[in-house]
Amino acid sequence: MKTVHQYTYEILRKNKITTVFGNPGSNELPFLKNFPSDFQYILGLHEGTVVGIADGYAQATGQPAFVNLHSAAGTGNAMGALSNAWNSHTPLVITSGQQTRAMMGVEALLTNIDATQLPKPLVKWSHEPASANEVPHAISRAINISKAEAAGPVYVSIPYNDWDVEIDEQNKHLLTKNVISSQCLSSKDLNFVVDKINNAKHVAVVFGTDVDRQYANESAIKFVESLRVPVWIAPSSPRCPFPTTHPYFQGILPASIVGISTIFENYDLVLVFGAPVFRYHQYEPGKYIGEDTELLAFTCDIQEAARAAIGTSYICDLEDCLSKLSDLVLPKDAAVTARKGVEPASPSEGYIKPERLFDLINSLAPENTIFTNESTSTTNILWERLSLTGQGSYFFAAAGGLGFGMPAAVGIQLAHSERRVVAIIGDGSANYSITALWTAAHYQIPVIFIILKNGTYGALRWFAGVLKADNVPGMDVPDIDFTQIAKGYGVEAFSVNKDDEFISKFNQALSSDKPTLIEVLTADCK
Repeated sequence: MKTVHQYTYEILRKNKITTVFGNPGSNELPFLKNFPSDFQYILGLHEGTVVGIADGYAQATGQPAFVNLHSAAGTGNAMGALSNAWNSHTPLVITSGQQTRAMMGVEALLTNIDATQLPKPLVKWSHEPASANEVPHAISRAINISKAEAAGPVYVSIPYNDWDVEIDEQNKHLLTKNVISSQCLSSKDLNFVVDKINNAKHVAVVFGTDVDRQYANESAIKFVESLRVPVWIAPSSPRCPFPTTHPYFQGILPASIVGISTIFENYDLVLVFGAPVFRYHQYEPGKYIGEDTELLAFTCDIQEAARAAIGTSYICDLEDCLSKLSDLVLPKDAAVTARKGVEPASPSEGYIKPERLFDLINSLAPENTIFTNESTSTTNILWERLSLTGQGSYFFAAAGGLGFGMPAAVGIQLAHSERRVVAIIGDGSANYSITALWTAAHYQIPVIFIILKNGTYGALRWFAGVLKADNVPGMDVPDIDFTQIAKGYGVEAFSVNKDDEFISKFNQALSSDKPTLIEVLTADCK
């Protein structure tokens, strides 16, 4: 007879999951003992960083990533990162070690009390097996639930004495079990949508993160080129579903009610693919959409569809939907007016403005570079100046939770060794997950970390203006030397404040097979 430990690793192999992300505690040691040689363990120094790395890895591969956390404390540390994974539809199988069953009732130290409730509502499914015999089935079930649309994190709490229990051979059926999920528009719905599109005079298209996540980018391009209509990207999008260099691209939508309705006031039909309708942020009230404007949304997520305030939503596979619509829609007569380009930014004395920095990065980075972004105050500038083109070229914190950009970059680079990953991080954001530098150095993962240093929480200062909140404390973070922190973790690091210095160090980082941090002074901090 095989043990729970043996069955679990066989189930992971069967599902092509051979990388474990974690920060182990005592409850997790029985799972990790005799760690198989065909598996890889990626250690992070904080659970939030661990989940961030796994999040980036899963988004980059499109497959579930396996995370091993430490009981309640480790799960609690990971919750901020878990909120980003939940909102980005990232398939994560998160396991946590539970106290031995013999002492759970007396709530011995490291008991995860009411374990299944702890990660909610940020998981699709949360479970603690009733017996050791159920553990393999729970792991198999968790993998299938995590990757079914809408994809997302799941959580399994496992008592540590379960791993060595021998269980019956009935569990071998889990090694051949498969779940296939497919949702397509019916012919009736497809014909209805096509009629709506072809009869509309002025059509606008909005693409969101799930277009990129479901590898529907090429079909998205084909669709709008067949229809000949302008394209926007959904507000606060954590991925880039449409090339920012395409002549039909109009920009990223603002995260406000009146801002969006104003943009679409002259359109009679708005089509939204792969995005919530809509993810607002700042409160600027108004009508959700004009009285003469109709909205049709296509999403993989019933929750997003149900909570939308407007429109008609279809739950479907985006690649299939866009591909079929491309062959059936008729082109519109009016030409699409390309958005006005931005002027190149000029150099400054003693520092490099963000506009100038992004121009330099855009000119130096290889064509297939992947960017993670956590410089929240400069996000709009980034969208204007970086050329984001191919699938999986851009990643951002889906829930706005800081601490995503640096570890996600490590996970994405681990998944895509053939591409370069550049993490663009604000000096306020960097402190949330700075330990990701150690993982990058320890495993020689050659991410280029660029820290934009202005000594303040720039996004908060902007929002303070929106809220008319004056004299707020805690807005500045001066006197942090990120080069010294990076060197302490084993990462080569440089500080620059001139164009030629940045160009030299960035090119040096591109030629390196190890991680590099470049601290860039982006404002006069004197």
